[in-house]
Amino acid sequence: MSVDYANAVLRPALSHPPASQPLVLAVDDNKDNLLVLTHALKLFGYAYISTQEGQSVLPLAQSHQPALILLDVVLRDLSGVDVLQHLKQDSSTKHIPVIAVTALTCVEACEQLLQLGCSDCLHKPYSLKALEALLRQHVNPALLAS
Repeated sequence: MSVDYANAVLRPALSHPPASQPLVLAVDDNKDNLLVLTHALKLFGYAYISTQEGQSVLPLAQSHQPALILLDVVLRDLSGVDVLQHLKQDSSTKHIPVIAVTALTCVEACEQLLQLGCSDCLHKPYSLKALEALLRQHVNPALLAS
């Protein structure tokens, strides 16, 4: 599989952020949604990698080993479900918690994502308070210690 890293962004420019700044991989094909998400991550004290391409998620997760992945379910190039399945089938990424970020409002959709391996669902539009609560719940608390 050929991966285009042109749309992948690492902030701050660190390959391994300090323990006080856990790394989150944010995935959304909508540039505005991704901007809001990454600004919130920065506000909450997380380092982040962001991409708009579903195909770049697995290689980024393999190489950077983020503490958490925030995954939009509907992507242009590869569905979030396919991305999730690739992550959960790979021995180097299957342990990484994935929160599905979705505009799908039916309970069944979230239940299916949880059955496929998501740790939780965050429904769009979401509040920053809800995002922060999920981050704190699913990122290893030891990584959040200052």
